[in-house]
Amino acid sequence: MNSLLKVDNELNLKAENLVASFFPNKLLELDHFLKDPILNICELKEIHSEINLTVPDPILLSNLHDGLEAQNAKKRKMEDGTSEDKVAGTKVFIMPSGMMKSNTKLVDLIEKVKPEIRTLIEKCNTVKMWVQLLIPRIEDGNNFGVSIQEETVAELRTVEGEAASYLDQISGYYITRAKLVSKIAKYPHVEDYRRTVTEIDEKKYISLKVIVSELRNQYVTLYDMILKNIDKIKKPRSSNAEALY
Repeated sequence: MNSLLKVDNELNLKAENLVASFFPNKLLELDHFLKDPILNICELKEIHSEINLTVPDPILLSNLHDGLEAQNAKKRKMEDGTSEDKVAGTKVFIMPSGMMKSNTKLVDLIEKVKPEIRTLIEKCNTVKMWVQLLIPRIEDGNNFGVSIQEETVAELRTVEGEAASYLDQISGYYITRAKLVSKIAKYPHVEDYRRTVTEIDEKKYISLKVIVSELRNQYVTLYDMILKNIDKIKKPRSSNAEALY
């Protein structure tokens, strides 16, 4: 029992410190981050990444006979099951530069944003547990303070879920980009694949700035909500009501 009380007291102190000190300091820190030059690039061309995959030289047919042979060959069903009307891509055995690199500028930015996402999830979880443990037993009447506690828990849970979705967006970006680069390797002569890579890079850059802004706003919202209702959160039922039971 003593160990449980000790854990409970430690959680209370930690959670109250998060709300009173960590949340306002973190929102100021993120506000400063939003003003960093890395998040305020005007020309999005600056975040483009070069794709070092050259277009192979075209195969020239020496005479008309060769051309007819090539046409007949296209009509035959290929050994790998490719249909006659499908354009076969270039077989890729190895990348010219050894490995196709990610967009390093975006990777660096993502590595700065991810710890902030993880921190918000962890801190929300701590405060949520604190508020949940403060919820009193179910009784008739005088439940206004309890409803405030429940709304606070719901808001914390929502923020946790939104923050987790940001991590899903990051992994989704890498998967989508990898598929496009693979397409470029197989079809190096199709320009639209190359343009699409730059488009998703630009989109991800804008998305990362929005994520940082949302993280700051979530700290602001939680700090404001909890601070305004701190009395009801810590003591949902008045002493007069408690004396009636």
